[in-house]
Amino acid sequence: MASDLIDQLRVLEDMKSAISGLQARIAVAFDLAQRQAQAESGVPASEQGKGVAAQVALARRESPNRGSRLLGLAKALLIEMPRTLAAVEAGQLNEWRATLLVKETACLSSEDRCAVDEELAADTGTFDCAGDRAIIAAVKAAAYRRDPRSVTQRAARAATERHVSLRPAPDTMTYLTALLPVAQGVAAYAALSQFADTAKSSGDDRSRGQVMADTLVDRLTGTAGGISKVEVQLIMTDRTLFQGDTEPARLKDTGLFLPAGRSLIEAGEGVATASGQDPRGQTSQEPGIDVWLRRLFTAPGTGELVSTDSKARLFPVGMRRFIEARDNTCRTPYCDAPIRHIDHIVPWQNRGPTDLANGAGLCEQCNHTKENPGWTAKPLAGKPGMHTLEIITPTGHRYRSKAPPLPGTRALPGTHGNGVGSKDPEQG
Repeated sequence: MASDLIDQLRVLEDMKSAISGLQARIAVAFDLAQRQAQAESGVPASEQGKGVAAQVALARRESPNRGSRLLGLAKALLIEMPRTLAAVEAGQLNEWRATLLVKETACLSSEDRCAVDEELAADTGTFDCAGDRAIIAAVKAAAYRRDPRSVTQRAARAATERHVSLRPAPDTMTYLTALLPVAQGVAAYAALSQFADTAKSSGDDRSRGQVMADTLVDRLTGTAGGISKVEVQLIMTDRTLFQGDTEPARLKDTGLFLPAGRSLIEAGEGVATASGQDPRGQTSQEPGIDVWLRRLFTAPGTGELVSTDSKARLFPVGMRRFIEARDNTCRTPYCDAPIRHIDHIVPWQNRGPTDLANGAGLCEQCNHTKENPGWTAKPLAGKPGMHTLEIITPTGHRYRSKAPPLPGTRALPGTHGNGVGSKDPEQG
């Protein structure tokens, strides 16, 4: 019956919350065990605990950043907010809403945090039927009553965390996000809104949102359309280049696979230079725009890029570009952060060669994590066109990371067919 199905959904949701509570207890126990083992092996106190969050992330199939937050959540619940943890284990709060309580009390001392936890008593059903905003408001009010100075100082510090970020969106779009103080954010939005209203009243046929987006780009870059200097790297097969094959090309740094066809080839024949002239001497329609199309070709059948080698300790520029194009994002399993470091899989000091097979693109956090005691990595011999490396954690667990398949690579077992690639863990 339909009512039974709803009952099953509720029971499963309660079970998910209870499992989250158990995972928090296990994460804290693992952290203590690792710190103890590190202390016994002579690791300085200031270095103990490093790499623990990364192992939690791998075990939970999450990014390293998410792993750090999960470990912090677990410690806060177990040590300072036992009633919130009890509510999670009883199915009264899910993991996300417990995270909200922990986040909004982060500025408090351990004693004040415990007091807020006791005041709100989530395990008594205080937040039954409450939405996220209601929970945040209640916790903020309780925190302010307990220590108004800390809450005020936290708000003042928040301004120092202002930043701009960029992340991919579907259909070759991106999300450009700015975290700003409220006054500046409101002022910027109001200016864009006012300009859009003026444009629409003047007969502009674009939507209001389109006008705001275009105006933002124009004003930030100072050029119409926002393009001044761009290098576009398209990875394609020989068949796409010469025969008009339908094999899609991959756009570097986005993981997006673009429809093939002559349009990709023609795009490279009409790029504009800074003088407004294209390589054939013809005038560009957009003078002052410097756009270069770098086409990287994969070998027929295997999808491999052309190999290269070096005896240098640091990866040469050309090899770095090659690895960035091959790996696309950080090679740590479940981490899709932008590549910031190109480093050796087997360290150079351990006679690891400076070549494509022994190079990997990593984000800054993951590159530092692999240098912690007990972490090792090695490249694995795999099928052509599928660079694979294995990461071994201090507990002996093994995780394999495969570079995303390039255009022309035949579908292989264990890879996704959507072009994102596979970073499948294999527990050892």
